Amino acid sequence: MCALQNEISAAQDVSHPMQYRLRKSSPRLTTTKQMVETRDGLVALLLAVNDSPPSADDAQKEQARLDAILSDPSKQQHRKQSEDADTQRAMKVLRSLPKAFLYQDAGPRTTDSGVTVERYTFTPNPKFNPPDLETQILTQMTGEIWIDPAQQRVAHLEGQLQNDVDYGWGVLGRLYKGGSVAIDQADVGGGVWHITHFRMKMSGRVLFKSKVFDTTEEETLFAPVSTSLDYKQAIQMLRGSQMSLVSNSR
Repeated sequence: MCALQNEISAAQDVSHPMQYRLRKSSPRLTTTKQMVETRDGLVALLLAVNDSPPSADDAQKEQARLDAILSDPSKQQHRKQSEDADTQRAMKVLRSLPKAFLYQDAGPRTTDSGVTVERYTFTPNPKFNPPDLETQILTQMTGEIWIDPAQQRVAHLEGQLQNDVDYGWGVLGRLYKGGSVAIDQADVGGGVWHITHFRMKMSGRVLFKSKVFDTTEEETLFAPVSTSLDYKQAIQMLRGSQMSLVSNSR
């Protein structure tokens, strides 16, 4: 599937950094942050907690966190290393998608925005042998994928676990049947595609502890930034935009 190969290529392309608004929700907490992609990794500024401005204490802690990053570059380096590790895990899954599933044409669909997409259902490929822990989940997942025919990009993907999935022969953990993941992507300007919606609802066991993963992320207000932007410049930019917001609210 050409679109899946395009996703693999796009995931490795860092030539179109963006800033955007990220609203992340769980049953107990909702945060809104301004995010900036830089050559040194992501930089974030807390804008709201449970859809209200952060308390004075939270705002002070946020500024102290940014000051600590500025004074100790190793903190940002550690974050970049963690982001790179997450990217590598995601790449393992992306590279496996063409072989992990059997795809069947389910006919076109017109989205709420009026775009007609190509729709496919998928089921586990019994011949797929997952090469690592990250791809074991694919052996029990069924779902649907939508392809934008004009740009050959994945516009929507959703999957559900049809059976429990063990990690490390069940020693490391298990994800339980019924868990689901949904991802939406869109052209956010100039042919640059970005995830705009992510939803994960799963329950399972990690080592000897029960865990519930229930998260929704919405990404909006995209704007390009310079490819040469470093994290210190991004912090200055975020603080400058925050001051503008405070001045405009008076």
